[in-house]
Amino acid sequence: MIIVMRTDGEARDADAVKDKILDLGLEVCEAIGVNYHIIGMIGDTSSVDAESFKLMEGVEKVIHVQEPYKRVSRLFHPENSVISVNGLSIGGEKLAIIAGPCSVESKSQITEVAIEVKKAGAGFLRGGAFKPRTSPYSFQGLKEEGLEYLKYAKEVTKLPIVVELMSVDKLELYEADVDIIQIGARNMQNFDLLKAVGQTRKPVLLKRGLSATIEEFLTAAEYILAGGNENVILCERGIRTFETYTRNTLDISAVPVIKKLSHLPVIVDPSHASGIWWMVEPLAMAAVAVGADGLMIEVHNDPKNALCDGNQSVTPENFKRLMDRVREIARIHNRKL
Repeated sequence: MIIVMRTDGEARDADAVKDKILDLGLEVCEAIGVNYHIIGMIGDTSSVDAESFKLMEGVEKVIHVQEPYKRVSRLFHPENSVISVNGLSIGGEKLAIIAGPCSVESKSQITEVAIEVKKAGAGFLRGGAFKPRTSPYSFQGLKEEGLEYLKYAKEVTKLPIVVELMSVDKLELYEADVDIIQIGARNMQNFDLLKAVGQTRKPVLLKRGLSATIEEFLTAAEYILAGGNENVILCERGIRTFETYTRNTLDISAVPVIKKLSHLPVIVDPSHASGIWWMVEPLAMAAVAVGADGLMIEVHNDPKNALCDGNQSVTPENFKRLMDRVREIARIHNRKL
């Protein structure tokens, strides 16, 4: 439930509303802008008498919220959120470009790729240290050693690093060494993990689950915000359909839908969405055209010999061309890289 206050009302009117909400055993979520003042009610509001709030001083109207997510909702937070990461931002006018290999394979590999993607215009470096794989016999990542190589590449390039977290026991390590904690598609509904990253204030990049609806995706993000961490970035990375030509099916329509429903920034991962390197560029352009706040691209300096997902990885040369094309699309929409 949302209480919309009159913008010309007195501060004591809003205080009275908040006190009443707290007396009911509910939580308060307040948003104040130039042309709005909203007080959200979070908790079980089924027995709340909306009429009693409508009669209070300074109240303009009361809105019932049907969706299970509240803090994620644009009704609770009308303006777009911009997530700050080491002086950079995700959301807003500038597109965030996250690039790097699926897996960290060696210090020289990740450092070379980091230098190349930065040269092409990327603002963040991605790389897998702990890898969730469908088969237990596939390469699982270099783990702590891989994280050390990522830290070295960050020292060389100054690019903030994005690394996937798979278990709660590694959270303390990630809080110390990682700039953006990624929660992968397979862990989108790992609620213990979501609650844990909700307790930190590190930016969290949450990927959409393989078969998750948009509502399930946003409700998963709600777990993180409910813990107090508002630094959440959503990532559409393709969903599982009956189509077998591509690895997944990029749900390009999810971007404008989520932007309408939620204030959180949305980026797109065309690499995992397609699983085919030559499709990454056109899908990246489409993502920017429909309003995505950024891209996550897999780049490898030797895709044919990559230990993981080489078929969907673009070379540094192709990444540079992709960036040039994306820059053209961004300019049309008054955005920049």
